[in-house]
Amino acid sequence: MGDERIEPTDLAHEVETGTGVLELPLARRVLAEGLGTGLLVVAVVGSGIMGQRLAGGQPGLALLANSIATGGALVGLILMMGAVSGAHLNPVVTLVDRAFGSIPARDAVAYVCAQIVGACLGAVLANYMFGFPPIDPSTTTRSSPEHWVSEVVATVGLLLVIHGCVRTGRARAVPFAVAAWITGAYWFTSSTSFANPAVTIARSLTNTFSGIAPSSVPAFVAAQLVGAAIAYVFIRALYPNP
Repeated sequence: MGDERIEPTDLAHEVETGTGVLELPLARRVLAEGLGTGLLVVAVVGSGIMGQRLAGGQPGLALLANSIATGGALVGLILMMGAVSGAHLNPVVTLVDRAFGSIPARDAVAYVCAQIVGACLGAVLANYMFGFPPIDPSTTTRSSPEHWVSEVVATVGLLLVIHGCVRTGRARAVPFAVAAWITGAYWFTSSTSFANPAVTIARSLTNTFSGIAPSSVPAFVAAQLVGAAIAYVFIRALYPNP
């Protein structure tokens, strides 16, 4: 299907200046990935707590607040970090970029480690801001075939949105397209669309509205990795000439 090597999924720097984020020091890019993923988890967990407190026992209103806040935060974070690291903020995004050869293996490992550490620190911070123990393992079990299939669907869709925009010359639309997909997927998947292994791990550290029991995490992450593999095949088929 031709040469699949493409530039990283960076959303501002490459579009505006024609240069790639890989020219920046790895330490700076890793910091951006850790900080960005951490702030994403703060938005997810914090808005879940606030939404539940203000919803008066109505989970639908809490989910609405959670999804809107997450979508809004995603736009800002991707625009903020895109020029530094490409704003992956998600191990499956990094792994698929690595599969296409657009990021070196060393950088990919560093990104994923930073994303996981940053996400966990974000959950600790969100817990603390709302008066919960910094590490408060969730008791919310999310473990069923329906949840796992939902995570596959959410992850495939997310990666197709990103690469569909980038590979058709619409990289500037990625922040808004990603936010729209995740906001929508909160509602049309039974899992509420985690679609991010780092965020999934971090959400096991909060026993709040957005939490997931640690025992449910491995299957969620496995489903997300399956979704990434499926998305890779679809991206090659749909966009063979990046």
